[in-house]
Formats: sequence, structure tokens, C-alpha cells
Amino acid sequence: MTTIYMIRHAEAEGNLYRIVQGQHNSFITPRGHRQIACLAERFKDVQLDALYSSDLRRTVTTAGAITKYHALEMQLTERLREINLGVCEGMSFGDMYKFDPVQMGNFNNDPAQWRAPGAETFAECTERIVSAVTEIAAKNDGKTVAVVSHGMAIRSLLAHILGVASRDIPSLPHGDNTAVSKLIFDNGVFSVEYYNDNSHLPPELSTFARQSWWKKETRGADPNNLYYEPLDPNREGETYKEFYAASWKAAHGDLKGFYPETYLASARRHFAADNKAILKAYRSDGELAGIVETDTERSKGAGVGWISLVYIKEPLRGVGLGTQLVGRAITNYEMLGRQKARLHVSSENASAIKFYEDLGFEILSSEPGAGAPLYLMEKRFE
Repeated sequence: MTTIYMIRHAEAEGNLYRIVQGQHNSFITPRGHRQIACLAERFKDVQLDALYSSDLRRTVTTAGAITKYHALEMQLTERLREINLGVCEGMSFGDMYKFDPVQMGNFNNDPAQWRAPGAETFAECTERIVSAVTEIAAKNDGKTVAVVSHGMAIRSLLAHILGVASRDIPSLPHGDNTAVSKLIFDNGVFSVEYYNDNSHLPPELSTFARQSWWKKETRGADPNNLYYEPLDPNREGETYKEFYAASWKAAHGDLKGFYPETYLASARRHFAADNKAILKAYRSDGELAGIVETDTERSKGAGVGWISLVYIKEPLRGVGLGTQLVGRAITNYEMLGRQKARLHVSSENASAIKFYEDLGFEILSSEPGAGAPLYLMEKRFE
């Protein structure tokens, strides 16, 4: 008999930013690192004989929770990776829905029917993860093993063991980040002692406590999953200036020192260098929610990605949309090979400073600004 603890990775950027990860090699978030610390304490006094992990960064980092208290070799294999999502990897979940709403419905509610260019099928993912975990179990007869993998991969494994048909997948909940499922392998057959247990996490560290898409009744839908369209400042200059003016007023209290044509000229330069430098963000119902602007040319030789503007309409704040905007910019810069992101924030805007610090930005310096000093803040991609 083999005991296997299947562990989902800690909160990674895609989980927080609502970006499709698949086999994209994303980083663990600040909250994710705190989840890992809790996971380590959960397993501190558990006898473990072996440790296996997907070879992707977010699972390898999470597996460090086990090696903190257990002197085990971390055995890596791509067979424990997340399902390969093909062309959808790097899209926001809102973009994925807009790309093909029918297939997005299949992905959430009947994954055996889901298809996307360049992607694995659900059946292929299931075969891969089942064969990998079966091999691990057979190799470690009489032992207790920790295996770190991914949400959809673990869900497909559990569905296989529990006999849950694809069309009934909403009845098998997703597991929170660092959720643990305990499996028993005896005489060639798996059984599930418990699954998706996140009792080691206090509510403030639960990723799912801040999201609703995973709940059975939503069937995977979330109106706050953003999708994006480029903004052309040559054709939509007035829209751009309206957003920038609203952002300025929110930061400074009035429009003193705001010169719209100067900022519009900068936006046109950014757009000329990269036609996706300025993105309009929409909720799934088509409501225009905000804007994010990047300057992809500035400091690119130093591996820096500059974020010039982030703004969410006031009635839509407080539900994670700003996090998605910043996450969209960060993900784009990671895909461009940058090592860090930088931005300026008014030293008087305490809520914005805390917002960025919670996302892993640190204050580097203070610089003169309009009305109040500006803090230069930086987030390293690590």
C-alpha cells in the first residue's frame, strides 16, 4: 500500500491576475509564499519517504514546503505538469471566453469536449497524470509520498479515481492553492481518503476566499474576468484623456498640473512602438472597466518594463480588477523577457502604495512630482 499526498501549487501569478497559465512558467505571488509557509507546517511532522513535483517553477517552489523539514530529493517530471492549453496560454480568462465562448463553456463544464489549437485534450492530460501517479505509487510500495502538481491535472486525476464523468465535472470542485488530497494505492487500485483540503490556510491566505468562479453554482463564469482590446490614441484620444484625467484626479484630488496633450503625445509614442501598449479592459458583460498603459521601449536594455497608467472606474474598484490590469502588464513584460516592472505613484496616495506593495512592488526612491513627490516602485520577477 502506498499513501500519496497530492498537493496543488501555491498561488501563482495567473491565479491572482486571472491569466491562463497551463504550462506557462509563472512565478509564485507574495500570498503564495505565505501559503507555502503554512503548507510546510502542515507536513512538518508527517512521515514522508519521497517527493515528486512537476518541473514548472510554481510547483518546484511549492515543493520547497516539503524540503523545509524533510531531507528528500525533489524528483521532477514534466508528466506532472498542468494541462497544455495551447494558444490560450497567456490569455486572460476573459480573453479566453471572448476567443471562443462555446469552448470556454466546455472547458469549465464538460472538459472532454474542450478543444483549442495546440492544446492537449482533457483525455490526454488525464492519461498522462494517471500513468505518472500510478507509476510513482507502484515504485513506492509501503511508503508515503508527496506529489506536487496543478489544478486541472489533479482534478482530472480525482475525476478518474472517483468515476466522475466529464459532463458532471462541476460536482467535483476545484482545489484551492496548496490544497491537499490524500490517496491510497492498494493492490493496483486508488481510493481517495479526502480531497481539496485547505485547512492549513487561514481565511486571509486562501486564494479562493477572494474569488467566486470556482463555486459549483457559477459553472466557471465570473463577470469580473477582464478581456482586453488595444486603444489607439490616434483615433481614441478623447477616451484616453478622459481616463488619464480621472486617474490624475483620483491620485491628486484635482486636475492642477494635468496637461492632457502632453500625456496624449506620450501615449502616441508608446502606441507607435507597440500597438498593444495601451489596453482597454472590459468586464465579461462588455462594460468598459479601465485602462492600462505600458512604455515598452523605456529602459528595455536594462530589462525593465515600465507601467505608465493603471486606472479602474471608481464604481468597479475593490473586486480585483486593478490587480488584473497590473497583472496583464506584468505578464506581457515577462513574455518579453524583462526582469522587473517599474512605475511611479504619488507619495500622497496611500491606498495605491499599499495596493502595489501587496503585489510585490517595493519603493526604490522618491522623485519630484506635480504637487507631491513621486515614489519609484519596482517589482522583480522572481
